[in-house]
Amino acid sequence: MLQVVQHQRTGDIAVVEVPAPECLPEGVKVRTAFSLISAGTERTSVATARASLVRKALERPDLVRLVWQSIQREGLSATVEKVRARLAAYRALGYSVAGVVVESRVPEFSPGDRVACAGAGYAVHAEYVTVPRRLVVRVPEGVSLEAAAYTTLGAIALNGVRQADVRIGERVVVIGLGLLGLLTVQLLRAAGCRVAGMDRDPATFALAQQLGCELVVPNTWEAVAELQAWAQAIGADAVILTAGTPSNEPLEYAIGMARKRGRLVVVGAVGMNIPRQPFYEKELELRIATGYGPGRYDPSYEEQGHDYPIAYVRWTEQRNMEAFLQLVAAGSVRTEPLTTHRFPLDRAPEAYELLVRGRERAIGILLEYPTAAPESQTIQLRKRRAQHASGVLRLGVVGAGSFAQAHLLPALKELGVAFVGVANATPVSARSVAERYGFAWATTDGDAVVDSPEVDVVLCATRHDTHAHYVVRALQAGKPIFVEKPLAITPAQLRDIEHALVRYGGMLMVGFNRRFSRPLQDIKAFVRETAAPMSILYRVNAGPLGAGHWLLDPRQGGRIVGEACHFIDCMVFLTDSLPVAVSATAVSLPGAEAGECISALLRFRDGSVGTLLYLTQGALGLGKEFCEVFAGGRVARMEDFRRVEFLVGRRRSVRRYDGTKGHREEMRAFVEALRAGAPAPIPYEQLRAVTAATFALQEALRTGRWVDVEAVLAPSWNEQSS
Repeated sequence: MLQVVQHQRTGDIAVVEVPAPECLPEGVKVRTAFSLISAGTERTSVATARASLVRKALERPDLVRLVWQSIQREGLSATVEKVRARLAAYRALGYSVAGVVVESRVPEFSPGDRVACAGAGYAVHAEYVTVPRRLVVRVPEGVSLEAAAYTTLGAIALNGVRQADVRIGERVVVIGLGLLGLLTVQLLRAAGCRVAGMDRDPATFALAQQLGCELVVPNTWEAVAELQAWAQAIGADAVILTAGTPSNEPLEYAIGMARKRGRLVVVGAVGMNIPRQPFYEKELELRIATGYGPGRYDPSYEEQGHDYPIAYVRWTEQRNMEAFLQLVAAGSVRTEPLTTHRFPLDRAPEAYELLVRGRERAIGILLEYPTAAPESQTIQLRKRRAQHASGVLRLGVVGAGSFAQAHLLPALKELGVAFVGVANATPVSARSVAERYGFAWATTDGDAVVDSPEVDVVLCATRHDTHAHYVVRALQAGKPIFVEKPLAITPAQLRDIEHALVRYGGMLMVGFNRRFSRPLQDIKAFVRETAAPMSILYRVNAGPLGAGHWLLDPRQGGRIVGEACHFIDCMVFLTDSLPVAVSATAVSLPGAEAGECISALLRFRDGSVGTLLYLTQGALGLGKEFCEVFAGGRVARMEDFRRVEFLVGRRRSVRRYDGTKGHREEMRAFVEALRAGAPAPIPYEQLRAVTAATFALQEALRTGRWVDVEAVLAPSWNEQSS
């Protein structure tokens, strides 16, 4: 299928072929008829992407800070790879489309339904989109799909009007009469308000008056006095700011024209350096309208489909979308006068040039799509080789996100592995990765990679809930698989893997990279000179995750299964023994997920004991990982893979390292084992025991008791024997 994309480094806009998306488990797949270019938002996005790296850094200091934090946490080389991957990638554009459902996995929509869709990353400018259920609404009879393409912008405007809490007969001023402002004007008129408008461009005045403005004035202080007179000298009851400018002037104008105890609502991206004195004297109320309404930026609502109870949240973003379309159906809102330009999809770059150059007034720009668009989930980027070279490993990758691109793919490229096919969930990312690393084809179907006869070995770095699925599929297909940690997120998934190993055999490797790092290798060589059991302390300054981070989604298994497995594996590696029992307790932190911040004790078969402190309330200035090992009069202390102190009696020595955590060494061990036909670098019994220990740790947190690791998986053996 075709999609409009922007290259991150150059900012260039293009229409490229990408694989069609898979239908989301809790969503619909839609063939797009029209999509709307949001003039303000997308103009800013394109201009920012076209700026130099220095200008980008000046405009986005938050991203510079993230880069610096990544350097401190992951090292310079991994951060450089991440930045390169980001700059080499395409970016999807758009967030408001209308079309026809072709596949549905939710009961409220069926193939053939006409729908409007919202959401950046979902309702993009593409021939096919897949959208979560809460960001889709049915288009009423009598409303064209062309008009329905305005739904997302309409919901944003409607949310701003709701935030203004207007009443019939109140006088409201709209500052910024672009697309969002003109929709707001019509909604206010439909609500029984008297409306005036302010804009810097007189070319929009006539249309604003046609759509309901009683008075339209330019952006000047003289015009503020004119608006106050229009509002009977008492000032506007509410002012809604839909302008897009870093300037503070719109807010200052709003303060000047508002009545005492009036309401100011910020919808557009405007400067917000509030002058205290006039704001204080009028006792003004400032409100922010976030996107389309309640639910915006809440993953449990947008991604997982959990609705807010209507008795407590009357107008969610989905209900705002529905309400906007009802107003369009009733004729209270008209979109036809707003459409200044139409372009067929293949001419989308011209539409963006029109926006950026600003040679003519553009308000509503619609992209029109062909009625019969191909939807193959796989695209070919280069010709297949007639015959692959003997001994060359042909790699298929499922899930090539930022981690895989920073740590795994560069290492595999150095090892001479042939990159054949790559699957990513989003079409744009699939093509971006394929182009950058030279994959022959790209797809959004992970199973297609596993099943391809061109693929000899599979690498899986998807989100955690799908790891077990792809492991089982690869084993069934007779293909070795490297899967990022965790191996599984439930005992049932681990049992499925064990059954597949028993039935099909095969090579399985999990991304427990730390055991391959130089610091851990040196520590093991140092402490294993004594046969005594070990005492190990592993402290992880993990830090909190941002609200909405995917790892906090319960469907992904949580942070203990997803990350603490790394540190349990380090203990298994150092002791050469398996954990047999786990005890754990959690610190109760306000607003944190249960079991995020824990202290765990692990007993091993050989008598060793491990203490894991996985902490989320630490200081950013402290290193992330610290490991201390005691064994037979020897002590080793590692600090963040950069420094290890070795002590025997009173003798002390220190070795320094580069901070890398064994990713390249891990990949080399995996590839060399494949080429030699050797067993997997990590024995399966250790993979199994580490994974089971995370399940036991969760159970220990729940019960407050010691939990036997083997007992957690006991049903697997009963099922196998039966």
